[in-house]
Amino acid sequence: MKSGHRLGRSFGWLWGAYGTSALGTWLAFGAFPLIAIQALHAGPAEVAALASAGAMVGAAVAVPLGPWVEFRRKRTVLITMDLVRCAALLTLPAAYVLGVLTFLQLLLVSIVVAAADITFRAASGAYLKTLLPAEDLLVANARFESTTWTATVVGPPLGGVAIGLLGPVATVVADAVSHLLSALGIRAMGGHEPPPERREATRMRVADLFDGWRFILADTALRPLFFNTALFNGLVMATQPLLAVLMLGSLGFAPWQYGLAFAVPAIGGLLGSRLARPLVTRFGQHQVLVVSGALRALWPIGLAFLGPGLAGLLLVMGVEFGLVFCCGVFNPVYATYRLERTPADRVARTLSAWAVTAKASTALLTALGGLLGVLLGPRTAIGLAGVLLLATPLLLPARERVVKPGPKVP
Repeated sequence: MKSGHRLGRSFGWLWGAYGTSALGTWLAFGAFPLIAIQALHAGPAEVAALASAGAMVGAAVAVPLGPWVEFRRKRTVLITMDLVRCAALLTLPAAYVLGVLTFLQLLLVSIVVAAADITFRAASGAYLKTLLPAEDLLVANARFESTTWTATVVGPPLGGVAIGLLGPVATVVADAVSHLLSALGIRAMGGHEPPPERREATRMRVADLFDGWRFILADTALRPLFFNTALFNGLVMATQPLLAVLMLGSLGFAPWQYGLAFAVPAIGGLLGSRLARPLVTRFGQHQVLVVSGALRALWPIGLAFLGPGLAGLLLVMGVEFGLVFCCGVFNPVYATYRLERTPADRVARTLSAWAVTAKASTALLTALGGLLGVLLGPRTAIGLAGVLLLATPLLLPARERVVKPGPKVP
């Protein structure tokens, strides 16, 4: 690593843009359901549809964008996606002020934002690989991870205050402005991005849409990691609505206690992300990947034993802290491992396919979790998800492999 791990001016601008956008996103955390409930008087079914259908359709819209991004300058794509998100989000406060906001508009904006999020992440990963040498990727990913968890700690409480003082659309405006500032920061990076490799055909073929998945499934190291992360993230996210129903319903926790239970453990993610690089230096990439990936699966089953009062609150905070700490270690290591194994001319397609699958699996498992919560009760459904999570370490890469680009996929 470079002395002091200075990653250069260009990365500094990219990191700053990422942090600004992440803070805006967490400031607006939960804003769409709040707007649906408070401004549009939506019921539970509409709120659930907003969360699941928006993510699913947004993921479907993003499918053809992966191959498209691969053959475009990534910095231009990043700026464009930031501006698309900004413009889409600003339509909501405008319609709200004019009194013409509808549930359909809220759903369409959620779809556009979901598709732009996936495309932005794919382009940013591809751009990061061209911006930095391989030995600096873990440092960069750890900094992104620590920034995410910092925004997670700071954003929701500030967003809650803003909503209380200014109404539910206030944080949407802040989120839109954050994407505009992110676009300006990426624009200010300067430098020259080499043109992407030209494709032989000028028109996209149907087969091109599946290049990312074909590459992942053909790589013996990425394939198990792909299924592991999709299943793990989907099961963890599926428990969140169930936990909200349990805590805010039968157990009688106050909303501020519910928020505190998830804000404080985010500090664990910040600590874990800062330890990722030293742990890899000492124990090696593969061992840290497997151990942290296995440990993060042990925590969620504890939520099935949640009870009322201070003891229950401390249990949630303890379980979430352990889970988030392990994720804070795992995420930058796995993101770096994935970048190292993917050739530069396939990064955008691979990351896009990965993100689309993550969005779709999370939406499907969340819907399934809701159904099981109705049939079996939220506590039983949470426990079932916890048991299934115990099996996810079996999908981690079993053997240490020489990290090199995966096989060519025609």
